[in-house]
Amino acid sequence: MHVFLRLILVQLLLMTLIKGWAQTNSAKIPRPDFSQYKRIHQKALDLIRTDQAEIAVQFLNKVSKNLPKDAETYYMLAVAYCELGKLKEAESSVERAINLGLHVGRIIGGTHNGLNAIRNRPLMQRLLRENGKSPVHGPMLANLTGSSAVIWLRTAGPSQVVVEANTDPLISSNRVEASARSKQENDHVVKLMLKGLKPKTDYQYVIFIDGEKNDSPKQRFTTFNRIGSAGNFRLAFGGGAGFVPQHEYVWNTIAATKPQALFQLGDNVYIDNTDVMDMHHYCYYRRQSRSEYRALVAGVSVFSIWDDHDFGLNDCFGGPDIETPKWKRSTYQIFRDNWANPAFGGGDKQPGIWWDTYINDIHFISIDGRYYRTNPKKTKGKLSMLGSVQKRWLLNTIKGSTGTFKVLVSPVPWVFKAKGDSKDTWNGFKNERNEIFQFLTENNIKGVLLMSADRHRSDLWKIERSDDYALYEFNSSRLTNQHVHKTMDEAIYSYNAKQSFGTVDFDTKADDPKVTYAVHSIDGEQIYKFTVKRSQLE
Repeated sequence: MHVFLRLILVQLLLMTLIKGWAQTNSAKIPRPDFSQYKRIHQKALDLIRTDQAEIAVQFLNKVSKNLPKDAETYYMLAVAYCELGKLKEAESSVERAINLGLHVGRIIGGTHNGLNAIRNRPLMQRLLRENGKSPVHGPMLANLTGSSAVIWLRTAGPSQVVVEANTDPLISSNRVEASARSKQENDHVVKLMLKGLKPKTDYQYVIFIDGEKNDSPKQRFTTFNRIGSAGNFRLAFGGGAGFVPQHEYVWNTIAATKPQALFQLGDNVYIDNTDVMDMHHYCYYRRQSRSEYRALVAGVSVFSIWDDHDFGLNDCFGGPDIETPKWKRSTYQIFRDNWANPAFGGGDKQPGIWWDTYINDIHFISIDGRYYRTNPKKTKGKLSMLGSVQKRWLLNTIKGSTGTFKVLVSPVPWVFKAKGDSKDTWNGFKNERNEIFQFLTENNIKGVLLMSADRHRSDLWKIERSDDYALYEFNSSRLTNQHVHKTMDEAIYSYNAKQSFGTVDFDTKADDPKVTYAVHSIDGEQIYKFTVKRSQLE
């Protein structure tokens, strides 16, 4: 009898094991989309964070067969193994990723890198000892003016950070410094404000973490002129910067044009996930660790806004409520930690990412086109891209502007024709856009230019107005993206043959101040150039 019972128990155990094995092996392993590299490891992370780590491992093994030397794949395998409690396998994958060239900041940096399970083990402790006193991400120069600058960076853990800037290291009286402590609740980010800088002056700066001087070469930047003063400067701008390793050299190409500012106008990292907040962190870490990007932003002031792929999903709208959908505030908080803009909407009470700033006598006014956007396809009720609070701020800011040029910056094209009949651009909010343009006329606002992104190409548009001067729009949004949008015959110029970006040169010292927009390919070719004079905008 006892033998019979044992046989039954053995049978039941075998059936359970076979059922578990069958369920694991019958689960559909997603097919990697090698045509969209930026999505491959995002898919793996989504599996890991939705209790499918075993499937993620199998998925990544498929990837490694096709990309055997891809460091990102081994990093993500380490995250999956950490989730499964397979710590030796996780450490082995980390070592493989580093040997294949993954930046060590990806391993020791960020509170959401997925590797906490092995942080106290020998490999990670060694990496922290060797690299823990250097910025794991950054430094990034931001919000530069004629008298101040912000240095953004992330540390490996809670640290006291000091930045010193000087015109001449031998003259201590010219030194300006700022300090702050990086904290876990802000993902170990500090934003150090350097005040009292001299206009139109070259500075170099060094960073100290917990009293230890960073041994990287001194970083440099040049301040702008005083706010409201005439001057010359160049900015580079664009969007559409999904993570594509073979196109990351675009940041080197931008650097070669010697801009003083970089405007990233949305679709900056391509997150496309409103359920897994770790996806947001992952996409920022991935870009912030690239050596090409770090070299550029250490000395070129960065300004940013978001668009649909950074905020939510494709062509998304947040709606008028602050707290719904529930992911909106979390997305805002993560964005705020990863950038150092002049402002972030109305702050925590009125979250958003709109802001304005003066560079010399040029006034940049940038909008948030997603947080409060209503459904552009609904047929009832008043449509708004901005929401009432932001629109009031926008109109008041325009009316009070003293800029020689006022540049209205949008994540999506102002012109209605840029995306066919799509309602995702200002084409879906015609009344609101026309209200803004009519406000310019009614208040005799002169010198307005438009900038935008979203379309995977570089365009120049001219928007005619029957009762006022025409508005010129500079549009560019294919910094790294593989996916391309067709050129538009209605534009003055439209280019999509390669990845590209725009530069804008401002010269307000001229008798007739002028702005020159140029389109550059990823390979450094200047494809097109066009100049607008202030007298044309009156």
